[in-house]
Amino acid sequence: MIFFLVAATAISAPIAAWALRRAAAPIPVVTAAGLTTLGATAVAVRWLTDGWPGWWLPVPALLTVFAVPLALADLRHLRLPDVLTLPAYPLFGAAIGAAALGGGGPSLAIRAAVGALLFGGAHAAIHHFAPAGLGAGDVKLSGSLGAVLGAAGWPALILATLAAALITLAIAAVSRKDRVPHGPALLAAAWLCVLFPLAL
Repeated sequence: MIFFLVAATAISAPIAAWALRRAAAPIPVVTAAGLTTLGATAVAVRWLTDGWPGWWLPVPALLTVFAVPLALADLRHLRLPDVLTLPAYPLFGAAIGAAALGGGGPSLAIRAAVGALLFGGAHAAIHHFAPAGLGAGDVKLSGSLGAVLGAAGWPALILATLAAALITLAIAAVSRKDRVPHGPALLAAAWLCVLFPLAL
């Protein structure tokens, strides 16, 4: 089971890299595959150490599949292409639905829906009032991440927001560039909150 999870997750990296190349945002396939494999291994280890119930496993595994290539694309091209941000909605919806039916219960699905609206809505509002500070790709990504974070528990929404802001500020301070991507920080913060959920 664990070998299958890690292998399937690693296989997703070349597919994502192919899709991003077609979207004019190429990423290094070997780096993507390596980081995705590391992320999937962390997910598997967390599950094996009784970190959370088995029905939660598809959610962090799927987030790993999306997080690595999207973070690499944003770091290299300052873009979060629709080719990955938009399919995340139905796929995360399916994973969260399966988790709710598998033992998480209706409250998990309700938290996910509300989380998507709150997180996505907050990012849309920021983009509307300060478009230079937050890109459209970040807004598109934030709705699906909000669903995953809401499913992980209300504190995850707050923790991910604060952690992502701090990580982005740290990157900006170190790089001293005019523009730094917010997507990698958002994805890293969400991944950690989903790996260590507080309300399952």
